[in-house]
Amino acid sequence: MRRNHAGYSYEPLPQRSNEIEDENDKLTEELRDKVNVLKSLSIDIGNEVRYQDRLMNDIDDDLERTGGFLGKTMNNVLKLSRNSHNCSILHIVLFSVTLFFILYIVLKFR
Repeated sequence: MRRNHAGYSYEPLPQRSNEIEDENDKLTEELRDKVNVLKSLSIDIGNEVRYQDRLMNDIDDDLERTGGFLGKTMNNVLKLSRNSHNCSILHIVLFSVTLFFILYIVLKFR
């Protein structure tokens, strides 16, 4: 026997509620799969960023060493050019070209 209390009437849920729950479960599983895919993608992106950062730091270190070496060499060449004849300038230019060629080969096959 049902009692009616102050305008409240009880109606049972329709049988369709099981279908809705099944659909919600299915959508929840799909969402979980998508979140897992996004998580793995973000982890891969983080790994790639760290790898690229290490590469950039290595390149920066190489450029600093090369710049220091080149600066010292150019200072020595300038000192030599001030204290010598015109023939020595030709030797300096040839030495510089040879040095750049050697550096190019060393850095290319590194």
